[in-house]
Amino acid sequence: QTQMGAQGLDINKMDVDVLEQIHQMGGLQLVMPQAFAETDCGALADTGRTVVEFNLTGESVELPIMGGKTYNAMTFNGQVPGPTLRVTQGDVVQMTLVIPADEVTGHGNDMHASQMSATYFDSVNPGETSQYCYIAESAGVFKYHCSGVHLAGMDQHVL
Repeated sequence: QTQMGAQGLDINKMDVDVLEQIHQMGGLQLVMPQAFAETDCGALADTGRTVVEFNLTGESVELPIMGGKTYNAMTFNGQVPGPTLRVTQGDVVQMTLVIPADEVTGHGNDMHASQMSATYFDSVNPGETSQYCYIAESAGVFKYHCSGVHLAGMDQHVL
């Protein structure tokens, strides 16, 4: 499952002539975009594309807020929002997430630009490091946030 929207095609509502024309042209072939076809960091590094390394540390810190109070925040690299990653369309993004051993909870990462399901990059526990890669296929501005299917209190990470 991806985070991209899709449009359904109801064959029952199509004109028979359209279906025949598609058949005469050789039919339809569904092709997986390259961003989905390969996610292995080693294989993508060998494609000749520019590899942009994006190293994040997931950590809980106490940040100051207005009125002299503080907020217990789950951060990337100690900041909210996390660092900005800039790439050129077609680059390989190599994202590495480190969770310090003394961190109180696991973290994850959902980079919407990757167009991969958050289940692909699950929770990373304290003392662990995880990495994934993808090709930056879609142009635009995208958010990323803590995520993980097996991550307790994940809604607090995003908030």
